[in-house]
Amino acid sequence: MKPWLLPLLAGLLAVSAGAQVPVPAATNLWELAVPGGGGGSSPALAPDGTIYLGTFRGTLLAATPGGKVKWRFQAGREIKSSPAVGADGTIYFGARDGKFYAVTPDGKLKWTFATGAWVDTSPAIAVDGTVYFGSWDTNFYALAPDGNLKWKFAAGGIIDSSPAIGADGAIYFGSHDKFFYAVTPDGKLKWKFATGAEIIASPAIGADGTVYFASTDGNFYALGADGAQRWKLHTGGYTSSSPVVGTDGGLYLMVNQLHTALNPGGTIRWQNGNETRLDMTPAVSASGAVYFSAVWRALGAFDGGQGAQLWGGQMRDYVNSSPAVDERGDIYACDGGYLYATRPPTNAAPPAKSPWPQWRADAQHTGRAQK
Repeated sequence: MKPWLLPLLAGLLAVSAGAQVPVPAATNLWELAVPGGGGGSSPALAPDGTIYLGTFRGTLLAATPGGKVKWRFQAGREIKSSPAVGADGTIYFGARDGKFYAVTPDGKLKWTFATGAWVDTSPAIAVDGTVYFGSWDTNFYALAPDGNLKWKFAAGGIIDSSPAIGADGAIYFGSHDKFFYAVTPDGKLKWKFATGAEIIASPAIGADGTVYFASTDGNFYALGADGAQRWKLHTGGYTSSSPVVGTDGGLYLMVNQLHTALNPGGTIRWQNGNETRLDMTPAVSASGAVYFSAVWRALGAFDGGQGAQLWGGQMRDYVNSSPAVDERGDIYACDGGYLYATRPPTNAAPPAKSPWPQWRADAQHTGRAQK
């Protein structure tokens, strides 16, 4: 076992006891050097086990299930967008050259689409293959699988909130104009909801169609599919962390320095402290474990019900991307210089059977609520 995965004996608090306790260490399956690191891009997993990751040097990296470089594709500028994998294996992502890319599973350019500014959002892929994403040019785009524009929708500000697709095909996203939007599959405004500040976090969708998101006004919102507010919780957080949904409808996200669990009705279930601000999105497994990656070089898990820490491991560099979980229960995460494959020391399990158990809803990052 590599030394970076030694148990974290300091700085990790057991919520129930309020004291430092030893925790088991995860198993390091492999680590792959990634020059430029994730830069905010999170790994996506193809059905054949290939791992895709964008880097801040503008490279889309494809790695084999065993942790070897399969190929590299060079975009024009930094990639902050997390890649998404289509049903035919096409990889979609945006870059800071203002372009949106489609790349084939063997690493060849399929097409590009030019916008007027950075594309930092991660795309969402509809059942019919339509690809949705937002740009810093304030427009939200819908592209056909061949790269042709189907429609674009003008918001009132920058869009770096990645979209979510509901069961009825409606697309949800936030903007720097302080509004949260619902748009129909043909590009018409369904409704918009005003918050008190910019929305940079991405939404998640619950089993009953409730849409959850955080605003930088310090509130966490739950809206019905009709746009009506179901509840609001003041967290005080200025966060880009997106929520995930457990099998019991519980919600998990990161707020300021706190790993936070909410009950379905919007009350706090537990919070676990940390040394620095957290902006990543956690993942919840079928065993009820909540996986997190933290800026302070850590990867670990909490019990979703009580908040006790289950295990921990230390990474080499500072982390700014969210973990992805495969059907074996292995976890993939990236720090400033390495991509890691990690196996939990106990109770390894696939993602929870919920509509939104991890970043972008599933390991392929389709951004589409799961059935």
